[in-house]
Amino acid sequence: MLNRWSAEDAPDRSDPVAQLVYASRLLGADTGLVLHGGGNTSVKTTVTDLTGEPVEVLHVKGSGSDLATMDASGFTALRLARLRALLRLERLADTSMMNELRCARLDATAPDPSVESLLHALLPHPAVLHSHADALLTLTNQPEGRRLVEEVYGDSVVVVPYVMPGFDLARVCAELFPAQAHPGTVGMVLLNHGLFTFGADAEEAYHRHIELVGRAEERLARRTTPSRAAGSGPVDRVRLARLRAEISEVAGAPMVLSRYDDPTVRAFLGRADLAAVATRGPVTPDHVLRTKRVPLVGTDVAGYAEEYRRYVAEHQGRARAPLTVLDPAPRVVLDPELGLLTAGRRATDARMAQDIYRHTIDVISAAEAIGGYQALPAGDIFDVEYWELEQAKLRRGGALPEFAGEVAVVTGAASGIGRACAEALQARGACVVALDRDPSVTEGDGVARLGLQVDVTDAAAVDAALDRAVERFGGVDIVVAAAGIFPASQEIAGLDLQAWHRTMAVNAESVAYLFSRTHPLLALAPRGGRVVVVASRNAVAPGPGAVSYSASKAAVVQVARVAALEWASDGIRVNVLHPDAVFDTGLWTPEVLAARAAHYGLTVEQYKRRNLLGTEITSARVADLTAALCGETFAATTGAQIPVDGGNERVI
Repeated sequence: MLNRWSAEDAPDRSDPVAQLVYASRLLGADTGLVLHGGGNTSVKTTVTDLTGEPVEVLHVKGSGSDLATMDASGFTALRLARLRALLRLERLADTSMMNELRCARLDATAPDPSVESLLHALLPHPAVLHSHADALLTLTNQPEGRRLVEEVYGDSVVVVPYVMPGFDLARVCAELFPAQAHPGTVGMVLLNHGLFTFGADAEEAYHRHIELVGRAEERLARRTTPSRAAGSGPVDRVRLARLRAEISEVAGAPMVLSRYDDPTVRAFLGRADLAAVATRGPVTPDHVLRTKRVPLVGTDVAGYAEEYRRYVAEHQGRARAPLTVLDPAPRVVLDPELGLLTAGRRATDARMAQDIYRHTIDVISAAEAIGGYQALPAGDIFDVEYWELEQAKLRRGGALPEFAGEVAVVTGAASGIGRACAEALQARGACVVALDRDPSVTEGDGVARLGLQVDVTDAAAVDAALDRAVERFGGVDIVVAAAGIFPASQEIAGLDLQAWHRTMAVNAESVAYLFSRTHPLLALAPRGGRVVVVASRNAVAPGPGAVSYSASKAAVVQVARVAALEWASDGIRVNVLHPDAVFDTGLWTPEVLAARAAHYGLTVEQYKRRNLLGTEITSARVADLTAALCGETFAATTGAQIPVDGGNERVI
C-alpha cells in the first residue's frame, strides 16, 4: 500500500480542515480503499459561534460527497455536545438519528451529515479516517475472519463484530471501544465493513491507515497470486442487445448494459466453481445498493427475477417500515462467453456497479486462496438494501430524465445540427454515441458519451463503431442521421460525377447502410426504436446548381419512407426533418454569409431571417425538434416529413 503523503503538498497542521481535505483526497485516489462516494473522514475542532461562545465541532464528510474530489464545502460541521448526548440513548431509529444530525449542524445549508457521524464523534481522537479497504475485507470475509484480523494486528486495533451501519453500530462501538482500547490502539476494524484509524491530526491518522492496510496486503501476499487469462474476442452485438432488452423488461424501464473484459475477469469467469463463489454475497453490505446481493451467473434473466422475488418475500418481515420493493432485474451479469456485464438506469449506475464488482472479483479470488470467501447472511444484506434511510431516498427521488437508460447514435456529431442533436439527447438523459470523421468528435467524452472518429461511408468502420456502442451501453434505441455534405454549386450541364458519387455516398447510401445494421438493435429497444433523418428543404424544393445535394436528400427521404413502412411492425418510428437556412453550421463562414446577404441587398441578420415567420433557424432549434420526435409526444407518428425553415413559399 503506497503512502502518498507529501510534506511539501500537505497543508499545515494549523488548518486541520484543510489537512483533512488533503488526507481525504489521498484515500479517495486509491480505489483499493474506497469506491464511488464510499468511506468517510472527520476532524474535531473548536469554533466560535455567532454569540462569541466556543463550540466543539465535528467536521464530518457530508452524504453524497466523494473523497477523491473533496473540498472544505463537502464537510458538515456538527455540534459535538449534541452528538455525545445522542450516544447516551439506548435506542434511536435511523431516520430520527438523521434528523437529529441535521439539527446539530452549525450551517443549515450544509450537506446532510454522514450516517456514521456518531461513530466519528465517539472516537476520542481529533482526526478519524474510514475506508473499505479491499485487503482488509479479504481478511474479514472469511469463516475465521476475526482470527485472521487478530493474527495480523494483534491488540493494536479494536475488533467489532458486524452490526448494520447507523445508530445501532454507533452504540455497539461506544461500548466496545472504551473497553478494549489502550494507549497502543491505532485503529478499529469493523468486520465485513471496513477500517477506522485515528490520530492527533489527519497526517497521523493517514499514516496509520496505510500501515494497517499494508499489513493486510502482506498477509495476503503469502498465499495469493493474481489469476489471469487471455482476453476474449468480440461478442455478437445483437445477443447483447437482446439480453439488455430482457433485463429492461424485468426492470420495467430501459437499462444501460455495459460490458467489461480483462485477463483477471476472464480467469474469474473461467472458474469451475464460479456459480458457487460468485453468489455468496457482496464484499460489504453497502455494495448491495449498486450490485444487488448476488450477480446473475449465465443469462436466465427471468429465473434471476423469480429468485429475487423469493429473497424479498423471505426477508421482508425484517423491515422496520412498509417496503417499496425494488425491481428484480440483475445489476451484474457473469457469463463465460459474454464477460462481466453491469446494468443501471443510467450509465453512471452501470459504471459504479462495474467498478465495485471488478474489486469484488479481486477480493473473492484472494479470499478463496487463503481460506474461503464468506459474505454476510442474506438477511443482513437485505437489511441494508431495504434500510429505512434508503427507502426514504426512494420516496423522495424525482423522475429521471426522459431518455434515461436509452442509447442514441448520432452521425455528423462533431458540429452543426449533428452536434446539437447529440447534446440535446444527452441533456434529456440519453447515452450518446457520437460519430463523425472529424477527430474533434471525441472531445467531451464521459461516462454517458462515446465519441468515435468514423467515416460513415466506410462500412467496416460503421460496424466497428456499432460493436463499441453496444459493448459500452448495451444497445441502440435512437438513430439520428445528420451527417451530410454540400458540394460546390454546379449545374447539370457541367456535372462532376466524382462529386455526385461522393455526395450520394455520404448523404444517402451511408444512411441506408446504417439503417440495415441498426435495424436488429432498434427492434430490441425497450421503448421501441426511433429514427430521425436530417434531410433538407432541397429534397422537396430543390434549387439550381445543387443537383447532387438535392438528389441525395430526396433519395435519403425515400430510404426513410421505406424504412417507416417496413419497420412499423417492429415498433420502430422513422421520421424526417427538412431544415433550411441553418447558418450556425460549418458550411457557413462569416464571409460566405456576408456575401450572400449582400447579394440580396440585406444585412446578415435580415438574411438569416429570410422566411415567412421572420425567425432565425438554429442547430439547437432543429435538435430540440429531433429530441421531441424521439419522445412520447410523437409516439404515434411515423413516416412524417416536417419542415424546420420558418416557412418557405416553395415548400408550402
